[in-house]
Amino acid sequence: MSRRIISVVRSASYCQRLLSKSHPRPHSLPGFVTSSASARNNLHCSPVALGAQVRWHGDGPGPDAPTVNVTFVNPDDSQIEVSARVGETLLQTAHRTGVEMEGACEGVCACSTCHVTLEQDLYDRLLDGMDDGALSEDEEDMLDMAFGLTHTSRLGCQIEVGEDMEGSVFTLPKATRNFYVDGHKPTPH
Repeated sequence: MSRRIISVVRSASYCQRLLSKSHPRPHSLPGFVTSSASARNNLHCSPVALGAQVRWHGDGPGPDAPTVNVTFVNPDDSQIEVSARVGETLLQTAHRTGVEMEGACEGVCACSTCHVTLEQDLYDRLLDGMDDGALSEDEEDMLDMAFGLTHTSRLGCQIEVGEDMEGSVFTLPKATRNFYVDGHKPTPH
């Protein structure tokens, strides 16, 4: 078992111990999320509390979230400027605004179909903002399968939109490698 998995297991045990203790407002414990403040049975450790990377299932931030304008360069070199909500992933932005970014695994860092190329400055800023200054092992593994890999390649599902991304440009590759046998292309929900 790798060191990372062991620490996640230890963190999960810690979370379970906290869940078993009585707390007047369990939803307010650091590192925990719940769908309802009064629903203690729905309380779970967040991925961040477990030391994992951000993985989304769902809608992300609501329509009232602050926005920044970003530009996608399509495979045919046409450009589309969209409003990205701060706090959502780049993949969520693309799906919400109709940009042709596939995301076959639906944003869980299990494919390379949301591969994008970033400008060097943004790539460096995002790396500087990461805990260890490097991409996660999962993202690196998936990028190894990406079509048209560059030194500033990232997965759109692993890029969280921030206020400092105003005016950023993201280039979509000319093709993607989708390993689903049936060619599954998910539709956002």
